[in-house]
Amino acid sequence: MIKNLEVNYKTFGQGRPMLILHGWPSSSEKWIKVGELLAEHGINVIIPDLPGFGKSQEPDQAWNTDNYIEWVREFTDTIEELKKEFYLLGHSFGGSLAAKFAVKYNQRIIKLFLVSAACVRESTLSKRFYYKVSKLVKVFSFVPYYALARKAFYKFIIRKSDYPYMKGIMKDTYINVVSEDLSHRLLFIKVPTVIIWGSKDDSTPIADAEFIQSKIKNSKLVAIPDKKHSLQIEAPEILSLKILENI
Repeated sequence: MIKNLEVNYKTFGQGRPMLILHGWPSSSEKWIKVGELLAEHGINVIIPDLPGFGKSQEPDQAWNTDNYIEWVREFTDTIEELKKEFYLLGHSFGGSLAAKFAVKYNQRIIKLFLVSAACVRESTLSKRFYYKVSKLVKVFSFVPYYALARKAFYKFIIRKSDYPYMKGIMKDTYINVVSEDLSHRLLFIKVPTVIIWGSKDDSTPIADAEFIQSKIKNSKLVAIPDKKHSLQIEAPEILSLKILENI
């Protein structure tokens, strides 16, 4: 139990510990291949299902990134392998958590790995346009098959939003999470950082990676050609190799 919530997590291998924080919506299941590959090279990989994901219990109220950060802190204080120094890797939403965690609790982090990290959520003209359109769509909630049409709108027009697929508390949690931009906090990351990105990422574009690198003083950008956002699924072997090359 962490924060009075039941938690599920996977471990692979023995040796130097690495905590991996998955993205949204995802779970430790999506990282099994990477965990196995890293374990073959002396890395003790620990991958929890974050609260509300996979087999971990859902919070009883909407969380924000600070709630998740404190959950991660308690998790690292509870798991024996993480009580000393460890590598920290975060992907997408998990990347934003890892970055913020590294600002607040950097004492035990050997090195930070940001993989397609959703740290930059600046308000753009297109985002404001889509927000207004989504509000307009709600006006037609009385129309038959509205729910189906709304999902189609998000999938084919907005495309990158997971909101319509969320249920209950996790809908409000999603809104809390995506409303936070970490651009101004990146300057405060002092631990060595490796930024790994797919060059054709259309969810968190490579320009975000370049921006993150410009803000974190002791950082390195590793771009993987012709790959997109979910590197752990699309190219687990390449991703694992890049991690190992930069341990």
